[in-house]
Amino acid sequence: MHLQGSPAVLLGVQVLVQSHKVQDIEINVPQIAARRYRIAIGSGILPSVWPQIKAAHEGFNRFVVTDECVAAAGHLDALLGGRPAPCYTIHPAGEVSKTIDTAVAIVEAMEKAYLGRDTVVIALGGGTVGDIAGFAAAIFKRGVPVVQVPTTTLAQADSAIGGKTGVDSSVSKNAFGAFWHPAAVYIDVATVQTLDERQYRSGLVESVKHGLIADAEYFAFIEGHLDALLSRDLGTLEALAEHNCRIKGGVVAEDPFEKNKRRILNYGHTIGHAVEAASEYKLLHGEAVAIGIVAAGLIEAELGLSGPDRLDQVRAVFEKLGVPARLPADMAEERVIDLLRHDKKAVDQWPRFVLLDWLGQVRCENGQYAVRVGRDIVEKVLSSMKGDP
Repeated sequence: MHLQGSPAVLLGVQVLVQSHKVQDIEINVPQIAARRYRIAIGSGILPSVWPQIKAAHEGFNRFVVTDECVAAAGHLDALLGGRPAPCYTIHPAGEVSKTIDTAVAIVEAMEKAYLGRDTVVIALGGGTVGDIAGFAAAIFKRGVPVVQVPTTTLAQADSAIGGKTGVDSSVSKNAFGAFWHPAAVYIDVATVQTLDERQYRSGLVESVKHGLIADAEYFAFIEGHLDALLSRDLGTLEALAEHNCRIKGGVVAEDPFEKNKRRILNYGHTIGHAVEAASEYKLLHGEAVAIGIVAAGLIEAELGLSGPDRLDQVRAVFEKLGVPARLPADMAEERVIDLLRHDKKAVDQWPRFVLLDWLGQVRCENGQYAVRVGRDIVEKVLSSMKGDP
C-alpha cells in the first residue's frame, strides 16, 4: 500500500496518489476592458487614411489584405499613395476564397515578412476581405489590431462594423470565426463608384434590413431616395452610411458578443445564409439575404404577425433594387433545410428566427430576440417561394 500523496510506480511511470478530496483553485480573469473605436465617414478620404493609421498606431508595422478586384479598381494605390507596404492580395476575389486555407496563407505571409504582435492589419475591400482579414488578425500571434476600410455597399453598411470575423467550411458559412472588433473603420463612400451594378445593388439590402429591424423612418428614407441611391449620389451614400453605423453600432454596443439582442442583425440571414450556400455562392450575399428577408416576412404572415402590406412594401424596394425575392427554380428545398440544421446558432439542429412585430421593431418572446419557428412552417414558406433562377 502507499500512503496518500506518496509516489508509486505504475508501468515505469511515477504516479502521485492523491486523496479523494478535490482541491479547488479559482482564477480571477478580469473582464475585457471597455473600449471604443472611431468610424470616419466621408467622400474621397481614402488617400488620407494611411497617415491616420500610422499616427494612431505609432511604432506598429502595417500589413494590408485586399483582393484582386479592389487592387484593379485602384483603391490599393489610393490607400498607399506610393508608399511601400507588405500586402496580401486574395485571388480569386469573392466568397470562393473565404476559406481556412486563405486565412492560413495570410498568417504565413505575415510570418515570412518577420512581422510580430507589433502589427496592425488593414482590411481593404468588401465583406469577404474584411471577414478574412479580421479573422487572420484575431489568430495571428494570438491577436493583433485590425483596421477596416470597406469599399462596397455591403461592407460599409454592415460587415465592417461589429467585429464579426470568420471563414467558411466545406459545410457551412462562417464555421471558423472570432469576435474581433476593429481598432478603427474608415468609410470612403466614393469607393463604391467602382462596383459593378449587381454588386452595388445587392449590397444595399443590408441597409434595407437596418430600417426594417430598427428604424421605420430610415426605411422610409431609403424608399424615398432609391433613385438617388441607384445613381450613386455621394451625399445620399454618406447619409446612408451614417444611419447604418448608428443603428448597427448601437446594437453592437449593447450586445457585443451576440448573446441576445445582437441577433436582430441576423434578420433574413438565417435562411439567407442557407440559400447562399445552397447556390454554391452563385448568389451574392445581399441577393441571398433579400430572399431570406422575404422568407421571414412570409413566416411572419403564417404566424399572424403581419398582413400582406408590409411584405409588399419590402418586395417593392427589392424590385427597384433589382434583387431576387424568390428561390431559384433549380434550388432543392431539402438542401436549404439541411443547411439550416447546420446553422451556427442552431439548438437541437434547428435555428431560431428573427422576426418583426412591426416595421422597425423586432419580435421579442420571453426576453429573446430569436424565436422558435416550426420546421413545417419553414418548409411551407420555402415551397411557396420557388421561382425563376
